[in-house]
Amino acid sequence: MMNNLFSIFDPSTNIFNLSLNWCSTFIGLLFIPYSFWFIPNRHFILWNFILNKLHNEFKMLLSTNSINKGSTFIFISLFSFVLFNNFLGLFPYIFTSTSHLTISLSISLSLWLSFMLYGWINNYQHMFIHMIPQGTPSILMPFMVLIETISNIIRPGTLAVRLTANMIAGHLLLTLLSSTGNNMSFYLLFILIFMQILLLILESAVAIIQAYVISILSTLYSSEVN
Repeated sequence: MMNNLFSIFDPSTNIFNLSLNWCSTFIGLLFIPYSFWFIPNRHFILWNFILNKLHNEFKMLLSTNSINKGSTFIFISLFSFVLFNNFLGLFPYIFTSTSHLTISLSISLSLWLSFMLYGWINNYQHMFIHMIPQGTPSILMPFMVLIETISNIIRPGTLAVRLTANMIAGHLLLTLLSSTGNNMSFYLLFILIFMQILLLILESAVAIIQAYVISILSTLYSSEVN
C-alpha cells in the first residue's frame, strides 16, 4: 500500500531511458511571450499587480545599500517558478516537480551558497559580527557562534524540506480520499467529493503560501549578508 501510495510521485514517462516528467518544470517558459503578444486582460493585470506588490515588499526587506535596478527580480522569478510548479501538480496526471528534493534542494542550496560566498568574500566582518548577537555575555559567545553556524548551515535543508513536505502531504491526502470511494453509497460519495473540493481549495492556498514563504525567506537570507 505504501509503495502504491508514494508511487504517484515517481517519474513514469520514459523515452530512450530519459525521464520526460521533469520537462513539465519548464512549461511555464512557454507562457512568458504570451503576455507580450496579446492585449492585457484582467488576469494579466492581476498578475502584474501581484508582482508589483512583491517587488515593493522585497525592496523593503533588502538593505538599501544592496538595492539596484534588478535586485528583486531574482526572488520574483523564484516565486513565479515555484508557484507555477505547485499549481501544475494539482492537475491530474501532471508530474509535481516541487514535491521532490531534487528540485527544492537544488534551488535552496544554490541560493544559499551564492549568498554565503558573496557575504564571506565581500562583507566578512559583517558575517563574523552576525554570529554573535549584540549584548551576548562573554561566557556564552562560543556557544552562540556554534548555534548560529549550525542554524546557518541547515537553512537550505529547511527551505527544501518545508516545500517538499507540504506538497507531498496534500497530494497524499487527495490520493487517500480518492482511493476510498469505490464501494461507497451515493450520499457518502457526495460527501467525499465535497471534502475533496475543500481539500483542493486548501492545497491551492498552500501552493501560494509555500511559494511566498520560500521567496520571502530567501530575501531575508540575502539581506543578512549585506
